[in-house]
Amino acid sequence: MSKTLKHLASRANFSLVGKRYLHGPKRKYPVNKDQAKKLPVFQYTVSKPNYRRVFAWGNLHTGGLGLPYYKNDQNLEFTQFIKFPRRVTFGEKHEVTSAACGFGFTLFAVNSEDENKVYGCGINTDSQIGYHEVRQGHPLEILYDPRAINLPFQNPTKSKVLKISAGRAHSVILTDEGIFTLGNNAYGQCGRKLIPDENYAISNYIHHIQDIEGERIVDVECGQDHSLILTEKGKVYSCGWGADGQTGLGHYDNTTEFTRVKGDIDSENIVKFASRSDFVLAVNDKGQVFGWGNTEYGQLTLPDGSQQVAVPTHVRMLEQVGKIKSVASGGSFCLAVNDAGQVFSWGYGLLGVGPNAQQSREPIHIPDTLFGRNDFQPNSRVEEVVCGLFNAAAVTNLGDLFVWGRNKNFCLGLGDDKDQYFPLKVALGGFVNKMYSGVDHSIAVCEPFV
Repeated sequence: MSKTLKHLASRANFSLVGKRYLHGPKRKYPVNKDQAKKLPVFQYTVSKPNYRRVFAWGNLHTGGLGLPYYKNDQNLEFTQFIKFPRRVTFGEKHEVTSAACGFGFTLFAVNSEDENKVYGCGINTDSQIGYHEVRQGHPLEILYDPRAINLPFQNPTKSKVLKISAGRAHSVILTDEGIFTLGNNAYGQCGRKLIPDENYAISNYIHHIQDIEGERIVDVECGQDHSLILTEKGKVYSCGWGADGQTGLGHYDNTTEFTRVKGDIDSENIVKFASRSDFVLAVNDKGQVFGWGNTEYGQLTLPDGSQQVAVPTHVRMLEQVGKIKSVASGGSFCLAVNDAGQVFSWGYGLLGVGPNAQQSREPIHIPDTLFGRNDFQPNSRVEEVVCGLFNAAAVTNLGDLFVWGRNKNFCLGLGDDKDQYFPLKVALGGFVNKMYSGVDHSIAVCEPFV
């Protein structure tokens, strides 16, 4: 060391008498003792295993996001859309276990020790999220904050909500006490008889079905104006609007009570089904797929060219892609995932393979690389697919969410309102467990990364 450097070092040591050091690997930082005592102490804890983060995006105007109005930073006007996923405060106050997106409204199921197990927000013109009033005789038609739905549980504190589903204007809630249906029943979609001149805007009618022919109900699904339930022995029952054959009962009439669906699934053990609009896909325990309903967009191709299929029919064209583990049915297109995590699309719309492929009667394989499988993530694979009315989404085993399709009111959560022709990853601050999509809004339930 030169004389100059030694001199500077000795002066520095002399000037720091009375101070202590914070020792790093190469440096010493002087810190005043009094200042050190005033420094805040931060302690970060690991999140609980049951902790969830809830994100929402899309149309804010309907109230279905469960978020307050936000002002635009540029012109200070209230915005009507959330362009990127935003944390929902409700998810910080409640342990959200699942959700459902209807047409402009959202349901949340929570793990709670009190009687409030389900909450809803958004459009409520038909009491699809229960009856709520500001004063007697004046029901709220839009709820901007999630409100509790009072369900007639036999054991309110111990009952559990297993799944919830939402249609255009009705809801079906699956619990360990059976199912509860509420909302618009004009076509029998709530599984109860029609009441002449029933006013659904002021309806407080919640219908309860404990089981079906002695069998426990294990799954529910709402189409646009019809409902489906699945029993523990793999049997499917349906009710509601049937003009396109979506009830699968062999006719095109409306049905006001849950009735057994037969056809090609009569002797099959169905394990899951999907229906966002008026076409239904069902999967059996062997990974085979069956479909029924409106097929005018090529969702199901028959030799006679029928556009409505009222009986469950085996979708044989999917046999070539392997065993199917997840399906989704949108307004005019369908998705399926095989056991290798590969995604296939068909029908009419933005199928995820570019602007030039908007109609196909055969399943098209969407390249795996578009869902994050590459040399850095060779084990990435899609676990589940979801359809909105015009848009689609896929959730991977790594907790990533990919979206594509029509971007109505920013429902894709990508920051703009442009349609998306290929799957694109959504920026989310959590590991995605489940994703739910309606007409123009979306909800994601995630786990924290740590």
